[in-house]
Amino acid sequence: MNAERTWIKSSRSQNTTTCVEVTTTFDEIRDSKDPNGPTLKAAVAPLVQAIKTGRFEN
Repeated sequence: MNAERTWIKSSRSQNTTTCVEVTTTFDEIRDSKDPNGPTLKAAVAPLVQAIKTGRFEN
């Protein structure tokens, strides 16, 4: 399944242990270190918007 999708690595990603990738359709997320591992189906655009606006901050 993952091979059929085009993935974009986070622009903040470096050679660390906290890297993520998102599909070009913005509906799936995965750990960039494990491209054949599990993925998370999510509406990425609204999630990113919520994070940017501080919705999850205490």
